[in-house]
Amino acid sequence: MAQYDYVIVGAGSAGCVLANRLTADRGVRVLVLEAGRPDHKADVLIHMPAALPFPMGRAMYDWRHQTEPEPHLRGRKLKVPAGRLLGGSSSMNGMIFQRGNPMDYERWAAEPGMQDWDYAHVLPYFRRSEDSLTDTPFRGRGGPVTLERGRAANPLFGAFLQATVEAGYPTTEDVNGYRQEGFGRFDRNIRSTRRWSAARAYLHPAMRRPNLEVRTGVTVTRVLFDGTRATGVEIADRRGNREQIMGGETVISAGTIKSPQILQLSGIGDADRLAALGVPVVHHLPGVGENLQDHLEVMVQHSCTQPVSLGPTSSLKNAPWIGFQWLFLHSGPGATNHFEAGGFVRSNPDVTYPNVMLQFLPIASRSYESSPSDRHGYQLHVGPVCSDARGHVRIRSANPAAAPAVRFNFLSTEQDRREWIESVRIAREILGQSAFAQYDGGEAAPGPAVQTDEQVLAWVAEHAVSAMHYAGSCRMGTGGDAVVDPASMRVHGTDGLRVVDASIMPNVTNANTFAPVVMIAEKAADMILGRTPLPAQHEPYHQHRNTQPQPAQPTELSARHIA
Repeated sequence: MAQYDYVIVGAGSAGCVLANRLTADRGVRVLVLEAGRPDHKADVLIHMPAALPFPMGRAMYDWRHQTEPEPHLRGRKLKVPAGRLLGGSSSMNGMIFQRGNPMDYERWAAEPGMQDWDYAHVLPYFRRSEDSLTDTPFRGRGGPVTLERGRAANPLFGAFLQATVEAGYPTTEDVNGYRQEGFGRFDRNIRSTRRWSAARAYLHPAMRRPNLEVRTGVTVTRVLFDGTRATGVEIADRRGNREQIMGGETVISAGTIKSPQILQLSGIGDADRLAALGVPVVHHLPGVGENLQDHLEVMVQHSCTQPVSLGPTSSLKNAPWIGFQWLFLHSGPGATNHFEAGGFVRSNPDVTYPNVMLQFLPIASRSYESSPSDRHGYQLHVGPVCSDARGHVRIRSANPAAAPAVRFNFLSTEQDRREWIESVRIAREILGQSAFAQYDGGEAAPGPAVQTDEQVLAWVAEHAVSAMHYAGSCRMGTGGDAVVDPASMRVHGTDGLRVVDASIMPNVTNANTFAPVVMIAEKAADMILGRTPLPAQHEPYHQHRNTQPQPAQPTELSARHIA
């Protein structure tokens, strides 16, 4: 007899939501298995919003994945950060809360069998998750995820928002509301000046329940099967000791990189590839690990002529005072993630909804050799968010400790390359407006030597980094390349096995992915428990109407030409 009704593999964003919602039924026994560590409340590097860069690349927080040499990025191996602790990447990401565009979900729903994933059907689950200060039919109140709106009080934010108007772009009151397209202040999942991760919002409140058990420091090496029915998992602790745990159902919520790796190690994937590695095949499912997507970004930087940027806050000598302000006064530069404003635009007249995301920071990081050498600067994070480039996650061996082969194939398509040229030109156009005249000390990156399309692409290939929005490697759908059934989250061809995380997205949403993952898990919880889904909520939302479509003109890009 199974010891647990549900075994959840991974305590990232989706796993935390599922643990909470499933154990609300006191008759259900749930075990959550997390390879990483607890998210200790006293850990400043996790909970101080401004400390977000520090967990990246540290083994105690980060899986430290990296790609294979990316053929169109000069053979660079990109870092692929992913949270390895309770809360997963929600315990180390940028805390920008964005749902994506309603048209993202219409795009999902246009595929066979996906009709219940349109905007009207996902909106109620977004609302159920939120505790927003905005009171509209689009937003939720009283949910687990506390949100605050960025103040954007630094004068450089004012210059940025004014510059977007001067460049011909609209403003928006709420990128998660009626209109995503345009520029405004961002929501952040921050509560009382502390990061409000999925672990804090969902998991820790549920850990008081007697029917929930959470184990950290254990790695799932494979799913156990009786035929094609999942019966539990095999785990290994930090000393290498193996143990088998039986469960009525197994839910893989290990993230876009780890979920397909676990499935493949368990015999679910391309049969020929698995057999060649010595993995016993349970079910041939060639889509496992394919369709990998992400958002790539660069920072366009300027020097600042006035001492108004946040540059001095990066000095170590100021760290004690910043920490004191945050810890005892609940204020100061440590209390914000600094991503307080930005927006979404269409890069050419043929695009039906925003395909470029921009996020402004009143500080210039030391990311490039040409970054401002003095203390003051500002930067605009920019990149396409609807790329048609696709990659993969594939195990290299039957050894669970071996890192999988990860490749995104960025810049491999004509569309991707064109949209990158357009994206950089848009960022430059905004930062070149008169609103910045009193602050502008000149472009530091990419710099005046980078002008032609070819030079822009070469600079992107040399310097672009992942935005940590991985998705798609276990896509849901009903076609031959699909992995997960959209009506149940079950892995096709198996029983007792589901996948719930960003890996099931057919197409990555056009914004940060924390909010969509929470929504997916909220909706999946009702499916798993057999509950009646929340009724669809049909709200009108902004849609661009282009009556005279024109071919893209990447060399003559101007926001004023984009109606």
